[in-house]
Amino acid sequence: MKNQWLLSAISVIVVGCSPAENTTTSESQPQPAQVVSAAEAPGNDIPRTPGGKPDFNGIWQALMNANDNLEPAAPKAANHLVAGDFVPVPGPEVVALGAVGAVPASFGVVEGGEIPYRADMLARREENRENYLSMDPEIKCYMPGVPRANYQPHPFQIFQSESAFFIAYSFAGAVRNVFFEDPGPAPVDSWMGQSYGYWEGDTWVVEVTGQDERTWFDRAGNFHSYEMKVTERWNLVSENVIEYEATIEDPQTFTRPWTIKLPLYRRLEEGYELPQFKCVEFVEEMMYGRYRKGREGELNFQLNN
Repeated sequence: MKNQWLLSAISVIVVGCSPAENTTTSESQPQPAQVVSAAEAPGNDIPRTPGGKPDFNGIWQALMNANDNLEPAAPKAANHLVAGDFVPVPGPEVVALGAVGAVPASFGVVEGGEIPYRADMLARREENRENYLSMDPEIKCYMPGVPRANYQPHPFQIFQSESAFFIAYSFAGAVRNVFFEDPGPAPVDSWMGQSYGYWEGDTWVVEVTGQDERTWFDRAGNFHSYEMKVTERWNLVSENVIEYEATIEDPQTFTRPWTIKLPLYRRLEEGYELPQFKCVEFVEEMMYGRYRKGREGELNFQLNN
């Protein structure tokens, strides 16, 4: 398929126009690091750009269910549960999905296994979980934010040159254009925030600020405030594996910085192109269908638009 927005991204790389040029300035469970270390390779075995830096160009995808829950979690019947006679059961809106709507176990990608919420913030996470169907921005096709965009069950493509680093995501058509010079504070908060990147040896470090606080980390209601800063570390450990880390700092929500770590894998299918998943049209009926003539009062639950 020919994606116009990807062609535009490629043109940015070809002309070498960097963003900087447009600005003035469970305890027994193994930890994610053990999984990634098995894929490590000597630095001279990885693809490199003409300038000698690791070459991240390509289409990548996470092959784990961190998007369901960043923390280790047992499987359950659905993300949206209501009280049953003996145990929680799927809510009426999702019960017909059966096993398709069930949530598999989560291995967990948080170093230490637990997100260090402030005590006064835990109630909000529980509220998010109880109101998952109406509050998770992913359901409404809002852009996922960072780091969530990198471990959703959708691929993304990196376009890299000596002076540009651009990421196009399949989900919702989200994109990131990484600044090579610090542009200062973001002028306004946005769903994908503002990204500023630099090299530390062979590690590509990206600082992300100015994100809309409505983004979540996963489907388990894990959240942040507008003060969040995400520091990503991208390490190409072999030709087809990226070791991805993201450290989250948000003193308004958490007691200390915390880090997630997971592998990203290159899509190797011959001729594979980044698929578009412009999901806005798929949620129009859910979000606005009740306003159509004759639909008044048909929906039996209130959406929090």
